[in-house]
Amino acid sequence: MVITMSDAVSFSFVSQSSREAERSRRVLFVGRFNPLHKGHVEIMKHILAAHPGWDLIVAIGSAQFSHTLRDPFTAGERLQMLHETIIDENLPRDRIYLVTIPDIERNSLWVSHVETYCPRFSVVYSNNPLVYQLFIERGYEVKPLKFVRRKEYQGTEIRRRMIETEPWEHLVPPSVVRVIKEIKGVERLQTLNRSDTP
Repeated sequence: MVITMSDAVSFSFVSQSSREAERSRRVLFVGRFNPLHKGHVEIMKHILAAHPGWDLIVAIGSAQFSHTLRDPFTAGERLQMLHETIIDENLPRDRIYLVTIPDIERNSLWVSHVETYCPRFSVVYSNNPLVYQLFIERGYEVKPLKFVRRKEYQGTEIRRRMIETEPWEHLVPPSVVRVIKEIKGVERLQTLNRSDTP
């Protein structure tokens, strides 16, 4: 078989495009996971089922924050929650990337910032209007999240229950319960909630 120069250029272009497409068969899901709850797990399962053969990038946002009422857990603790839940839920570990992303204060640069922390991706899942707009402007396909029992499965409500000593364990996977008890996460939140005013 004889390959001419034009054939070689065409072949090179097709091969590069094919490799590019293969690298882009990844979906991004960003959350703070403070803590990881059952709603997050359902979202991950939905994304994996909706994109057979694709990889899922789970990005932990606000990674530099911890020990606050809004972000009580460290990036490492949130990684542990995700890692152990992925194993316990029998999610395909070979299709899931876990990354941590610290915040920056400039929205116009945020997508570029995210791209430096993640493998290449082409689809983003988010219901946040700002996140939607920023990724759309950069040419990404953005899909809405399908929330499950939103009033209960949300970090704000779970953290409130921890502080008020109300039942919370049923809202998160068993692996997350184990991690939070191991690090004394409830006690941490309750201490952070105390006022120094007599």
